[in-house]
Amino acid sequence: MWSRKLLTPVLGLAVIGTGLAPAAQASPPPGAAPRHHAGTCSPSVSLLGFSDALDKTHLDGTAVAGLSALGLTGPGRALALVDNIGTTPARLYDLSLRLGRGGPQVAAKGVTTLKRPDGTAYTGADFDGESLVVERGGRTVLAGSETEPSIRRFRRSDGRQVAELPVPARFRVAPAGEAAANQTFESLAATPDGRTLYAGMEGPLAADSPGPRRIIRYQGRPGGGYTPSAQYAYQTDPSLGLVELVALQDGDLLALERGFTAGVGNTVRIYRASTRGARDVSDVPSLTSAPGAALRKSPLVDLVTCPPSGATAKQPQPNALLDNIEGMALGPRTGGGRRVLYLVSDDNGSSVQTTRVYALAVRL
Repeated sequence: MWSRKLLTPVLGLAVIGTGLAPAAQASPPPGAAPRHHAGTCSPSVSLLGFSDALDKTHLDGTAVAGLSALGLTGPGRALALVDNIGTTPARLYDLSLRLGRGGPQVAAKGVTTLKRPDGTAYTGADFDGESLVVERGGRTVLAGSETEPSIRRFRRSDGRQVAELPVPARFRVAPAGEAAANQTFESLAATPDGRTLYAGMEGPLAADSPGPRRIIRYQGRPGGGYTPSAQYAYQTDPSLGLVELVALQDGDLLALERGFTAGVGNTVRIYRASTRGARDVSDVPSLTSAPGAALRKSPLVDLVTCPPSGATAKQPQPNALLDNIEGMALGPRTGGGRRVLYLVSDDNGSSVQTTRVYALAVRL
């Protein structure tokens, strides 16, 4: 979530593309089908399409806004987690999500309020949902909050919390630990077998600043206990934050990096990284003293290179397709040995941002 950062220039951010931000344009009405033209974004990634159907919509008296994490629950179904605004209740949206000829087809079908063990609702005052894992079997979810930070397990049936994972003390927000507010657990991913979790920090710990971000690896079992087993260093591009992870087989990760420059717009890049043979930095006091410890990464795509495909932007963007993308989920296989990769943008409840769902075809 950008919150007040939305209006803060990010100095030194490299923006690739035309070099000039287009004038802000009006968004299509909610639910309008985009003018879609699939096209290549990079040698490994193609845009299949996008949808603004969720933008500025409401369901059961709640605003479908602030969607910061995405998890697939089955064929044609997904969950989206809200990063809470003010004192609105913490909640999950049940989505229908299918890939049609013109790109993703998405609609909000249900909403679940996330509750404390005593049954009272979490709100934006004590829960800032930014990351999500749908556990195997689909009966429970793990939701990461930037507030403390925390990783909690909730039942899907009624949204009640049933467990909480341990978080190493130094990852707590200062003064309890070394993390900066609004720069903690922005990403959470599970391996296909559910036995390994990766929780990624958006920004560096105080002792690591201005260096790499840390990723905590947890070991355990779906629906059961998880304990921290290792930490890895991840170096983002200058002025970008680590906002989402997808766990692949054999220790590989997809990492979503994002930044914002006032008057210019967003930068959104996806990398493939590997933990194979990587150094465990759990006992390293400061990553500034551990050169070469960062995970190896290779670029998959800079979204500014994707065809705009009829997208419009409500504020300056180097490519009208871009917005504040924060959620990412790996979907089914598609033609040519590729996988569908879904992305969702967080509009922060702002009139100048868009809730947009994207579908990419990614060669992995």
